[in-house]
Amino acid sequence: MADPLAAASHLSRLYRPRLALLTDLYQLTMAAGHYRRPDRDLEAVFHLYFRRHPFDGGYAIACGLAPAVEYLTTLAFGREDLDLLAGERGSDGEPLLADDFLRFLEGWRFRGDVDAVPEGTVVFAHEPLVRVSGPVLDAQLVESALLNLVNFPTLVATRAARLCEAAGDQPIVEFGLRRAQGIDGAVSATRAAFVGGCESTSNALAGALFGIPVRGTHAHAWVSTFDSELAAFRAFAEAQPGNCVLLVDTYDTLEGVRRAARVGLEMRATGRQLAGIRLDSGDLAFLSIEARRILDEAGLAEVKILASNNLDEHLIESLRRQGARIDVWCVGTSLATADDDPALGGVYKIGATRRPGEPWRPRLKLSEQTAKTTTPGVLGVRRFRRPDGSLLADMIWDLERGVAAPPAIVDPADPLRSRRLPADAETEELLVPVLRGGERAGSLRTLAEARACARAELAQLHPAIRRFLNPHPYPVGLERGLAEAKARLIVEERGA
Repeated sequence: MADPLAAASHLSRLYRPRLALLTDLYQLTMAAGHYRRPDRDLEAVFHLYFRRHPFDGGYAIACGLAPAVEYLTTLAFGREDLDLLAGERGSDGEPLLADDFLRFLEGWRFRGDVDAVPEGTVVFAHEPLVRVSGPVLDAQLVESALLNLVNFPTLVATRAARLCEAAGDQPIVEFGLRRAQGIDGAVSATRAAFVGGCESTSNALAGALFGIPVRGTHAHAWVSTFDSELAAFRAFAEAQPGNCVLLVDTYDTLEGVRRAARVGLEMRATGRQLAGIRLDSGDLAFLSIEARRILDEAGLAEVKILASNNLDEHLIESLRRQGARIDVWCVGTSLATADDDPALGGVYKIGATRRPGEPWRPRLKLSEQTAKTTTPGVLGVRRFRRPDGSLLADMIWDLERGVAAPPAIVDPADPLRSRRLPADAETEELLVPVLRGGERAGSLRTLAEARACARAELAQLHPAIRRFLNPHPYPVGLERGLAEAKARLIVEERGA
C-alpha cells in the first residue's frame, strides 16, 4: 500500500519553499525565551481541541493529520528564513532574536512525540484531537501551524459529512474552487470534503494531488458563445461525448431541458449517451420535477439531474422533503468556505510540564469563562461502545492517573452531573502514536480509509446526535478522578 503521507498530503508538492516561518511571531519570541531558561530541557504536554461543535451540530470529523505530520517531519529553518529573522527589530531598535538562538534554529528539528485521532474519526468538543509532548520549546513552536493545518480541514470535513447526511445516498460533488479562500484554501477544502464523504471535485489540481475523481460540466458562457442553445448543446456533445452534462438554465430552463433531451436522443442514435443536465438557478424542486418528467417522456430515464446554486445541508434537506428529483448535488461556497461558521475555534493548551526523569506536573489555565478553563494532565480519550458497536460515550482521562473502577464520566460544564459506564463495554483509545522523537511511528490512514471511517462512525452515531436542529448531546466527560483533581487544583489556584 502506498504511504498515505506521500499520497495524501500536499505541502511539499504545493509549496516548494520551507514552511518554518508559517507561525506567529510570538511563537518565535517564546521559543527564544525558552532557549534562555536555566531549565531549557523542561518538557511539556499540549493538547489541541475545540470547545464548540461547528454549525451548531452535534459532532465533528477529524481531518488534517497527514499534512500536519508532513509539516512536523520536514520542519527546518533555512538560511533565508534565518536571515529574515535576523532582520526583525524590537521597539528599541535592537535585534529581536539573538544570534546564538538563530544558530540554534539552524540545526533544529522537531523532537517531540505526537499522538492524534486518526483522520475520519467522529470527534466531539473538549476532547484532544492531537497531543504533543516533548521539549517545551519544540511543542510551543509548532502551535500556530498545527492549528492552521487541523482546524480548517476538520471544519470542512464536518460540513461535507452534514451535506452527505442531507443527501442520503445521492452523491455530493465539491465545486468550491472559485469561492475558496486562496489556493491552499481550495486544495485543503477538496481534500477535507472527500474525507467527509464527497464523491468527487471540480478542482483538477486537488484531484491530481490526492487521486480524487474530478467532475465537471460547462458554464453559461459556453452557451452564450453560440447563436442558439441547441447549437451549443450539440457542439458540447460532440466535444465531450463521454462526459456530456448540459447546463440548461442560460435562457428558459424547461426549454433548455427539452433541447437537452433532443440532443440526448441524437446522441443515442450514434451510440452515445447524455450523462446528465444541470440546474443552477430558480425553484430547484419544481424545475427538477418537471425536468424529470420531460426526460422520462423522451425515454431518457437514465439521464441524471444535477443541481448547484448556493446549496447547503438545510436547503438540500428541504428540497428532498419537497420531492425534488435531483440525483447529484454540486456544492461550492458553503462547503469550501463554511460560510455560516467559518472557523472551528480549535485551541492548543498546555496540560503538564516536567523535568526529564521526573513525574508530570499538571498545569491549569483559569478563566472567568468556565469553558476556557483548561483540563490539567496528560490527556487521552477513551471511546466506549455498545455491544452492537454503536457509540456510547467518550471519556477524557489522565494517562498518569489512570481510570478508577467502576468507570464514570463527569460533565465538564457541570461537576454535579456524572454518568457511570459499563465496566465490560468495548473500548478503544482514540489518540494513537504518530511521532516519537520527531520520527514517524505508527501508520496513517489513506484518504479512502479516512472517508470510509467517517461514513462508518456516523452510521454508528444515534440519528438524534446527527440531526441539524438542536442535536442531542453525545456524552463526553472527564474521568471521575480527573474531574476531582481538576476541581481541587482550581480551588488551590484561586486561593493562591
